[in-house]
Amino acid sequence: MKHRFIFALLMSFTLTLIMSAWITYLNIGLAPDFVSFWMHAWFLAWPVAGLVAFIAGPFLHKLAQKIVDRM
Repeated sequence: MKHRFIFALLMSFTLTLIMSAWITYLNIGLAPDFVSFWMHAWFLAWPVAGLVAFIAGPFLHKLAQKIVDRM
């Protein structure tokens, strides 16, 4: 359980940090307040992504294993 929790935190942190930067860049470009907008978007996204990763992770892991087994 501890591994699952830490993995969900790390994966959601990494994905939301990168994706929020990308989407913020696409929306406003490299504006002078880019970092402020980016950090705001990331701050809102990370808790949601962490929860989704924690809840959906076991199901998606099993689904990925089934897909790999059929290949």
